[in-house]
Amino acid sequence: MPVETTSLDVVLQGPVSEAQLAAINEKLSLLTPYEILQWGIVHLPNLFQTTAFGLTGLVGVDMLSKMTSTPPRLIFIDTLYHFQETLDLVEQVRKRYGADIAVYKPDLCENVEQFEQRYGEKLWEMTEEVYDYVAKVEPAQRAYQELGVRSLITGRRASQGASRATLQPLEIDATGIFKLNPFVSWSFSQVKAYIDEHNVPRNALLDQGYRSVGDWHSTQKSGEGDEGERAGRWKGRNKTECGLHADYYKMRLSAKKKQREDELQLRDEARAAGVPIETPISDVVYASA
Repeated sequence: MPVETTSLDVVLQGPVSEAQLAAINEKLSLLTPYEILQWGIVHLPNLFQTTAFGLTGLVGVDMLSKMTSTPPRLIFIDTLYHFQETLDLVEQVRKRYGADIAVYKPDLCENVEQFEQRYGEKLWEMTEEVYDYVAKVEPAQRAYQELGVRSLITGRRASQGASRATLQPLEIDATGIFKLNPFVSWSFSQVKAYIDEHNVPRNALLDQGYRSVGDWHSTQKSGEGDEGERAGRWKGRNKTECGLHADYYKMRLSAKKKQREDELQLRDEARAAGVPIETPISDVVYASA
């Protein structure tokens, strides 16, 4: 349906008051995902799409390709621990849509070997907060700064549950970036129906019982229904998000605090064992913050 012109139909530059944001969300909640994307293209400044090439993000890529000849550029955070099937999908999307994909990796790391030389093996087991920060959050913030990002399209949906259950169509994060969630009201079945109908490329792992695919070390097959859609992520842990959509400043502070605590413990153990103390990980994080 056509989108009526109102006083809200201006390019958002910010800051936006809570009342203005509520009014915008009231309007957007009446629109379809396609219409929300149309609104975003017109009204959001420096718009990009951030995606790990999950099903919902792929629907967005497909819709945008049919909506405009110059869709928002894609941002993909390569943690270096993605499944090969995910990396294969990135190339499929690039070829199918001629997509312009900006790929960002952990700072000064091009491969797993370099990452583990810098941070140690299985950092996600030693200190998950630090892993999330250096592998995901910091590269994302670096991308936003270098690319001049002011607005982002995400693939998050309320039906995914946990902290996403209260999502609104439009949010403003702690750094002032507008985050547009066009599929906030869709269920998993609606997403899958679109993928099937439009023959959208998909991760080969989805045919093996996966619904939500992240790093290989934190992803398992999940159960039936929306409640189980992300259950395969971080199984057995009290965790539902990787930090990309959390408060950036709190994530950075938490990661630094955790690193310092771990470093002090390691230093104490090293001294007790008479082992030379190497450069602490926190020196690396402070330098990249």
